[in-house]
Order: sequence, then structure tokens, then C-alpha cells
Amino acid sequence: MGKNLLEQLKEITVVVADTGDIQAIETFKPHDATTNPSLITAAAQMPQYQGIVDDTLKGARATLGKSASAAEVVSLAFDRLAVSFGLKILEIIPGRVSTEVDARLSFDTEATIAKGRDLIAQYEAAGVDRKRVLIKIAATWEGIQAAAVLEKEGIHCNLTLLFGLHQAIACAENGITLISPFVGRILDWYKKDTGRDSYAPSEDPGVVSVTEIYNYYKKFGYKTEVMGASFRNIGEITELAGSDLLTIAPSLLAELQATEGDLPRKLDPVNAAKLSIEKLSIDKATFEKMHAENRMATDKLAEGISGFAKALEALDELLAARLASLEG
Repeated sequence: MGKNLLEQLKEITVVVADTGDIQAIETFKPHDATTNPSLITAAAQMPQYQGIVDDTLKGARATLGKSASAAEVVSLAFDRLAVSFGLKILEIIPGRVSTEVDARLSFDTEATIAKGRDLIAQYEAAGVDRKRVLIKIAATWEGIQAAAVLEKEGIHCNLTLLFGLHQAIACAENGITLISPFVGRILDWYKKDTGRDSYAPSEDPGVVSVTEIYNYYKKFGYKTEVMGASFRNIGEITELAGSDLLTIAPSLLAELQATEGDLPRKLDPVNAAKLSIEKLSIDKATFEKMHAENRMATDKLAEGISGFAKALEALDELLAARLASLEG
């Protein structure tokens, strides 16, 4: 019996689970896992994970004492919850988990650095080596500068909400460990902008964008890893077979697992090295100019930060309600 698409993909690409659902991670056995505010908020509302939420709230109360206000307890639990999920995930996977900095800090370099250090300190206090954690930061200019500082301290970063080559090059030039270009969200923007219902997988604007970034990195020998993210269909995934990593939602992992057929490698460093590509250097002025000229990247970065911020606000409300229930 032949191998399914997921089995073949795992032979040429590191498969990452894009979820906070621990049961899904146990099912599909990815190497790494990524979370974001929306995924953590969704997982925190699932009955099977109520224990993680409750334990985090109780731990925050124990740390602060009985005299602390509910708002103070919720704030501390809020800061700890993503790490609580991350610790559970790391018990299952052999590789790394990505934990995201508060999206509301995306344009504040110093605050992002402080939060990244705090997240790593929480993991290390729980006995986890920092090599197993990626601090996830929005790929604003300010976020990239924060990540550059953290990388020099041995805190590895995953730059997310990445939609353009200018963001990718700036990350590579600053020694970032990994980037997460958002394939599906790019497709969403182009479908809305052009009025088209669909694109062939090879012509999918998100696929084209990630292919361009991958080839650029391999052509010029950058060590930054490329992890395609935010997929809408398995056609996008199979077109990026060979990428360093791909982070995939459980529903699409299931579809890949259920699909038979050959999976040819589409991205290859040997082929990329042969391409004729102009090398660019990205300083702040160039970054801002290229970003302003890219309507899609401008729209989707702002939308992504706003969406994650709203998810965090929803999580804050969820924790407050749960604490009230626990403490009567």
C-alpha cells in the first residue's frame, strides 16, 4: 500500500501542527507545534482543556495571594496561559513550540523584548530548554528589531503575520530563526481584490509569495527557516512540498492523511541556487517604502494584528468569568 500525502510530506518537510488542541497534536504526531492568540482562545473554551485554564488561574491566585484583586489575578493568568498550553504540547512533540507575544505590542520594540524574555523565563522555570521554544512576534519593523535582540541572547524567534518579501529579507538580515509567511490570508486578499473565486494551486498568490521567499533565502544562503502557514486547501500545501517547514491545521492534516497519490518535491535548495535573483538590502526606510507600496501586505498585517488583539480581549474576558466561577 502506498504512502498517503502526509507521510510523503513528512519525508521532505518538517510538519507542524497549527493548533492549540492537544488531542489533535496527539493524533497527527507533528514534529513542532505553533499557537496564536486565536487558537489559544479557542482551545481555552474547549471543555477538555478547562483543567489547564483552572490550574493557571489557581496558580496566579497562589502567587499573588488572597489580597490581590480579580483583575490582577486574571492579568497574571493571561500572561501564563499560553505557556501552560505550550508546556502540555511539549510533552507530546519532539521539537519546538511557538508561543506568541501580545499582538498589541507589535509596534513597541522594548516591550516586545521584555515580553519575549518573560515567556522564556516561564518556560525555563518549568524546566524547558529555550531551544525548544520559538517566541512568535509580528513582522513589523519594530518586531523584527526586537527579535534581532532576542536572537543575540539565544532566544529563538518565529516572525509571523508575514506577507511580503521586504519583511522576509529584513528577518533574514537580522538573523531570525524562522518566518511564517501566511499563504491563505494572501489568497483571501487577492480573491477579494480581483473578484476571482479561485486560483490554480501553482498560481495561488500565497504559494507564489512563499516560493519567492524560499528561493531568495536558498539562493543567498540565509539560515532563516521558511515555514508556510495559514492554508486554505491541500493544493497550497502540496505546491510548497519541500519548504523547510509547513504549519497545518488539523482539518487539513486529516485530509492529507486520507489522500493517496504521489507528492513531488516543488521547493528545492539546489534548484533555487541556480536562479537569477537580485539581492536586496532592507533598511528601515526601504522596508517602509516597500511595505507602503504593497497594498496586500499593508492590509493583511494591520488586519492580523487587530484580529489577534481582539482574540486576546476575548481571552481576558473568558478568564475573568472563569475566575469568578471558581471563587464564587
